[in-house]
Amino acid sequence: MLELTKRLETKDKEGEVLDTLTLPYELRIRGRLKATTDKGQEVGLFLDRGPVLNDGDLLESSCGKVIQVRAADEPVVTAYIENGLPLGKLCYHLGNRHVTLAIGSDSDDRYWVRFPPDHVLEELAELLGATLERHEAPFDPESGAYAQTGLGHSHAHGHEHSHHEHNHNEGHSHHGDHNHAH
Repeated sequence: MLELTKRLETKDKEGEVLDTLTLPYELRIRGRLKATTDKGQEVGLFLDRGPVLNDGDLLESSCGKVIQVRAADEPVVTAYIENGLPLGKLCYHLGNRHVTLAIGSDSDDRYWVRFPPDHVLEELAELLGATLERHEAPFDPESGAYAQTGLGHSHAHGHEHSHHEHNHNEGHSHHGDHNHAH
């Protein structure tokens, strides 16, 4: 079994790619995994925890061989929506529900947000003006603002959230303490 132990920082070794490893998102979030490459080679992932493997990432084995990660096609919902404020609102409301999202645009400038199938989220997206397509496609979501790819850095913190929406333009006053600190 080929042991994949290192994430490569750059695409410098792209010309040396021996094989590809196609995985769905749920397996690309794991640091330890046994799998089979697209050419049938058994591999074991022994990687640092934290960073998600993205489509195109390169992994190096303990003996110097390079394998490229591919995002597998899997069931997704792609919500097409107008760029600008509509796209921003859709991303905000889905993100506020702690949903993992992929955001992009097609070659014909149609903007989209992609997420795993969920009837509640699909209804929300439609209410915000999106047109939905349920299909199979690679799911390669945004990694988040604090993500560090393979640098051994983690951003951990603890805080409490009060999950409520609050509109400060409702014309009412506040009495007493009102703390939004995290």
